[in-house]
Order: sequence, then C-alpha cells, then structure tokens
Amino acid sequence: MMIIMDGMLPHSDRQEFYNDFNDYSFAISAPKNYVVWATGNFLNPEEVLQSEYLKRYKASLKSDKVIHIANESEMESGKVTKQNKWNVWKFKADHITDFCFALSDHYVWDAASVQLKTKRVSVQAGYKAKAKDFENYVDWMRYNIDWFSKNWPGIEYPYPVMTAIQGYADMEYPMMINDTSIPDDLNDARLTADHEIAHTYFPFYMGINETRYAFMDEGWATTLEYLIGVDENGEKSAKEFYKDFRVKKWINDPSAEQDQPIITMSTQVSGSGYGNNSYVKSSLSYLALKDYLGDDLFKKALHHYMNNWNGKHPIPWDFFYSINTGSGKNLNWFWNNWFYSNNYIDLKISNISQENNLLTVNIENVGGFVVPFDVIMTYNDNSTEKLHFTPSVWEKNQKRSHLTIPIIKEVKSVTLDGGLFMDYTPEDNTKFI
Repeated sequence: MMIIMDGMLPHSDRQEFYNDFNDYSFAISAPKNYVVWATGNFLNPEEVLQSEYLKRYKASLKSDKVIHIANESEMESGKVTKQNKWNVWKFKADHITDFCFALSDHYVWDAASVQLKTKRVSVQAGYKAKAKDFENYVDWMRYNIDWFSKNWPGIEYPYPVMTAIQGYADMEYPMMINDTSIPDDLNDARLTADHEIAHTYFPFYMGINETRYAFMDEGWATTLEYLIGVDENGEKSAKEFYKDFRVKKWINDPSAEQDQPIITMSTQVSGSGYGNNSYVKSSLSYLALKDYLGDDLFKKALHHYMNNWNGKHPIPWDFFYSINTGSGKNLNWFWNNWFYSNNYIDLKISNISQENNLLTVNIENVGGFVVPFDVIMTYNDNSTEKLHFTPSVWEKNQKRSHLTIPIIKEVKSVTLDGGLFMDYTPEDNTKFI
C-alpha cells in the first residue's frame, strides 16, 4: 500500500487486506527532498539523510522525549535529504503479512521511542504542520504501545517500529497507521490512534483473515480502544463514548434483516450489518466474557489463545476452543448465544416481591443475549444500593433469571442497568413494589 501526501491511492472502503506471513526487504526510490516512511526497520539512513537530520533521527531511537527531526521550514528548504536526483530508501521487515509506505516533501517529521521489556520501539509521525492532534501523536503512541504491552492484551508489542501518517482512511497496516486529522476533538483523535494500533495484535500478530472474519479483529480493536480509554479519559467518559459511538445506533435500530449472527462471514453482510457484527456486537461479547470470567481468568484464556495461535491464521472455532481450554470452562453455551443467534439486548423485570428480609426479582431475557447488569434498589428512605450480576445468571436458563437478594430495608423500586450493554426497551427495566 502506498500513500502519497497529500494524495492517496484509492482504498475500497471496507475491503481489508489478508496475506500469509513473509519476510520483506524493499527499496523505494524517491526524488530528492521526499522523506519516506515505511513498515519495518530503516536500513540506510546514512545514505539518504543529511548529517543534521541523521543525527536527530538516531537520537530519537534512544529518546523518551519527542524529537522534531524535520520541521516545516526545513522540509520546504530542501535541507533534509541528500541532494541526489533520486534517493533509494531501504527497509526490512520479517514475519509480517503486508507492508506499507508513505512519502512527502512537506510533512513534518517527529520521532521518539519507548522502552519495553525486551526491546526499544521507534515511534514516528509524519503530518502537515500545525495539525494539532498529530503534534501529540508520538507521545500518544509511546503511551498506548506501553499500555497495550503491560495491560490489555498484556502481550509485548511485537514489532520494532510504529509510524503514524496523517491521511484520510483511518486504516491500519503492520507497523503503520494512516489516520484522519481530528484537530477539534483530541479525545476522539487519540482513541482513533489507540484503535488502529490495537490492530497490531488483531489481525497482524495473529494473522486473522479480516476479509472473512472481521469480528475477530475489529471487535478486539474496539474492545482495546475502550479499555485503554478508561485509563486515558476515566471510566465515565469512556463508557459514554463507547455507547454513543458504538452501541446506540445498533441497539436503537430494529432492522432485523441487517442484524445477522456475528458468525456470518464479513463478505456476506454490508452497511450497518457489517459494522454491527464487526465492531459492536463482537466487542460487547468480549466484554461480557471478561465480566463473566473475571479479569485474571479472562487474561489467562486470552493469552492461551494468543500464544498458541499467533502467526497461524486462527479462525473463529480456533478462538472458541482455545478460550474454552485456557479458561478451563466449557463456554459453548456462551458462544452459541452470542455468535450463532439473532439475539439483541432487551431485559425486562416481570415481577418483584419482598418478603421479610428477601427481595425476589424475576427477569425475562426478551432480546436473548446473555449480558451482565446491575440491580439498583431504591429503598423507601430514597437511599440506593447497587449489586452487579455477571452473565453467569443466564448459564442454566438463557430466557429467565430468578434473583433472590438479602435486604435490610423496605424496597420501593428496582431498576436494571446494563451500562455499556444498552437495552432496546429501557422503560421496562424499572418496577415499583
């Protein structure tokens, strides 16, 4: 894939890329004054950069702070590259599924690096001068590469480089991302960078066929975008963004024809049907599973899957059985419920009663998806208490749940709150005694 700034070769919308793993060595001939960024290690900076910019580039490989390798005036003055009519830029990348490069004679060039457990990763950005969001990209990427490595998925970033290029498609490639500038909403811009770099793991590290099973990569990138967003912006803000940007459009749309089972091949759905399966429902399923298993067991199972299947092109059934094995649980009831159904999210309180110190709450699962939820009890003195219930309440009966809750005061009303798991008919989620 080639990106020419400010123009770009056409990208056919939702069509993704899928190849086998290969080792790439490539040389890109570019006119003088054009800087080239690409997937992989930059092999010959001494041959194409003038001495001052070579010095800055090499310093960035050991620097925690952003170094401006070339600013706007320096790029425009023709000082950055060697003044040969053509310069040959050489790169090498091993065990990857694709490569990408970009070139420009006017984009500014920032860089730094981040120290991980086993290596130091070069982090770079090329963008138009005064793009307020991209001025932060190197710092943002240093942070998310470190965060993804240590938290979720908790596996070290597998490559030596990550480069962000200001473009138009919000598209991921091995070791490169091509993002639209969003200068008036830095939170949105940062989450875009988080999402695209999360794709490092899914599909690239794993080798997923996203042309057929987009929910195996977009769903995970959406989930990781949410989890790091909690850390960056706080839980309340992250939840609101996830609901507004991801869930609302799906849950408020009753169009059954476009609401196909997640397991449906990505080539067989389009429009909102593709987006719902690839990004929304699949992400919700992973978060529901995380809630059901708990963080420690969920991470153990996820690592079992990733460690066994990275580089091997896993398909959905490899994922399902690997998570079963890694968790030590037969989760087939969960996979069938979330991936092989036309379910949606719609809980309903059918009845509540209080006898002595016990509250009974009967819940119907009208929509069908096995989701976690909170029970919020409002007492007669207007105080409230909240209890969390995981998807385990649906394990034996996916249609109805009978809750018995010890209480010490008279209850006035009960409300179900799914949080991220937004309900299609929230009006029947509250009932008064």
